[in-house]
Amino acid sequence: MRHGMVNRKLGRTAGHRAALFRNQLASLIDKERIITTLPKAKELRPQIEKLVTLGKNDNVHARRQAARVVADDSLIAKLFGTIGPRFAERQGGYTRIVKLGPRRGDAAEMAILEFVGYEIATEAAAAPAETKKAAKKAAPAKETKAKEAPAEDEEKPKKKTASKKAAPKKEAAADKPKKAAPKKKKSE
Repeated sequence: MRHGMVNRKLGRTAGHRAALFRNQLASLIDKERIITTLPKAKELRPQIEKLVTLGKNDNVHARRQAARVVADDSLIAKLFGTIGPRFAERQGGYTRIVKLGPRRGDAAEMAILEFVGYEIATEAAAAPAETKKAAKKAAPAKETKAKEAPAEDEEKPKKKTASKKAAPKKEAAADKPKKAAPKKKKSE
């Protein structure tokens, strides 16, 4: 009979499997998106859905039940503070699985497990924001340097620095001991 054979064993002992899922749940709560194999993602999905359901009802009992699975207090605070309220109106289906295709090394089917509504911060949007901030910070610095630069030029002449390529070769040659010529055997 096949009673109670619902879940995948994933080639691990029960303790190893539980630890694996605890670590993946913690990573998913922290990053809100993980890349793993498809069978692991399918096994992890019901567990994270139950935790998000607990996170929607913020009370001591629910926090203690969640703390049994995820031991980090900051992750529990995030679960009950941001993730649970985000899905307050949703009745289920808090996560999605996106298939990625086979992994190059062993051809294991890979997948992304992420919360619904997860937005990837695009590099194109992030890069202009950073350059604007850098430009604002750099502009006042350039102005102050420009004001100070003429006074420094009048006082001190600029010194030429030695090339960087020449210095390491000389130091490297000085640091290495010279090899002695091989001694010849005396024959009598």
